[in-house]
Amino acid sequence: MKAMILAAGRGERMRPLTDHIPKPLLSVAGKALIEHTINQLVAAGFSDIVINHARLGRQIEEKLGDGHRLDAHISYSPEGEQALETAGGIIKALPLLGDEVFLVVNGDIATDFPFILLKNVPVDLAHLVLVNNPMHHVQGDFGLDSAGIVVDNGTARFTFSGIGLYRPELFRSIPAGKSKLAPLLRLVIPERRVSGQIFNGFWMDIGTPERLQELDFYYTQGERDHE
Repeated sequence: MKAMILAAGRGERMRPLTDHIPKPLLSVAGKALIEHTINQLVAAGFSDIVINHARLGRQIEEKLGDGHRLDAHISYSPEGEQALETAGGIIKALPLLGDEVFLVVNGDIATDFPFILLKNVPVDLAHLVLVNNPMHHVQGDFGLDSAGIVVDNGTARFTFSGIGLYRPELFRSIPAGKSKLAPLLRLVIPERRVSGQIFNGFWMDIGTPERLQELDFYYTQGERDHE
């Protein structure tokens, strides 16, 4: 199964850190944020990876190359100066992702989610990993019914982690260009074609410099705890 890392975001909330370097290359515990994700994917058997990028994205290619250093095979989907948003970026990368189910991971999250669990998950159109709502997103995104089907209602709502499995068919009726993923998912959720699971482990949305510092402390403190 191929994996895609979404790495084209501008990182406005990270400024000035992202004025001259793309957010995925910000350093956390001695490595670029995106390198942590690649290492996790490779360890779980996802070594064929597609990365999209936009502004300053050439730096990502220069840093990671073809992925050999990280035991991965990396292909790139450049979007130019203006990013195409989540769904638009996936649509542009479809020729690199093939005809089977693929994994997509947001490039600005950190987690200890065991990606290997997604290897054999049955997927209709999409399968989402949901997490408990963080303080900065208390309203959540989606619900999950007792059959493991994602719903857009209900009292218990969870946050979409930025980790999901998708079939190419989900995107093929959408024209190329700038488009977001959540509205597309909400079109098919009423058809009960989106499944999901709850993950209760470590997960962070690295959206601000403060959260980047928290993550650096989390990683470095964890290393000390294991010395």
